[in-house]
Amino acid sequence: MNMIFERKLEIPMEVKKRFPVSKEMEQTVEKRQAELQSIFRGESGKLILVIGPCSADRADSVLDYIGRLRLVQDKVADKIFIIPRIYTNKPRTSGDGYKGLLHQPDPNEKPDLYKGIIATRDLHMRAVRDYGFSCADEMLYPENHKYLDDLLAYVAVGARSVEDQQHRLTASGIEVPVGMKNPTSGDFSIMMNAIRTAQHKHTFIYRGWAAHSLGNPYAHAILRGYTNKHGNMLPNYHYEDLMKVYELYQKSDLVNPALLIDTNHANSGKDPFEQPRIVREVLTCRKYNADLKGLIKGFMVESYLEDGNQPVGGKCYGKSITDACLGWDKTERLIYDIAEML
Repeated sequence: MNMIFERKLEIPMEVKKRFPVSKEMEQTVEKRQAELQSIFRGESGKLILVIGPCSADRADSVLDYIGRLRLVQDKVADKIFIIPRIYTNKPRTSGDGYKGLLHQPDPNEKPDLYKGIIATRDLHMRAVRDYGFSCADEMLYPENHKYLDDLLAYVAVGARSVEDQQHRLTASGIEVPVGMKNPTSGDFSIMMNAIRTAQHKHTFIYRGWAAHSLGNPYAHAILRGYTNKHGNMLPNYHYEDLMKVYELYQKSDLVNPALLIDTNHANSGKDPFEQPRIVREVLTCRKYNADLKGLIKGFMVESYLEDGNQPVGGKCYGKSITDACLGWDKTERLIYDIAEML
């Protein structure tokens, strides 16, 4: 067998016992979960903003960013519900490159998955404990979700995972909202089928157990742009695209119809400075059409302390080592602009 088994890793229950959530942290997570669910049910008119670094590459700069975000959240709390991004594992299109905090707690050192599991849990715990933020993470590996499920506010299933059966079935057993992105091909039917699967009950194998899920009524759509057969990135946040998603929901029996717009990736052509313009266009569409106002619940924005990105090993504090991000000054201005437009 062309594989080396290095060590047996602790199961989620064991890690949680060693790094337990306090009663105060549990209450913070539950309170935010209830408020977020009320937004998806249409009982609250707040806008959701899933925002933060492309990848959570180091704890100090990520927590610095979240601390700044806390101050802004307090000022716009009546209009915007902020969910910081703490994305700890990263899909790589070619399989090469930095795969996230889970793989490499130190991006300049060799992979250490044991330390990575501890580092990811610690970072999410500190966000809840020190800043009152339960955060978002991408479910790249469904079997790893249980390491963080008592801390998260939101889960995203990426464009390369959304057609995978295990991702869909696992999403059906998650309590918090799960966003299903359109695939890289742009096919809306794949995204809608993923939502349908996640909203239904299932029996399946999970971490060696026969598991029974109850269905997730908060599974919903995310538009992130797509790539055509020539490899060109194309957007899908324009009015016609938004209305198409609305029509697909209308023809379905899905509950809590909801859509988030990912303003980076193919929607921006990976130009992070296009993100504020995209937000403004979508908010204009939302104001123009009452149906869209009810459907579009918020945005995903890639943002960090410094504009742009740098190679792994770069010395600029708070600058992305994966996709380029919007810097803090522009981010702060964007959040206040959103609040003014609502």
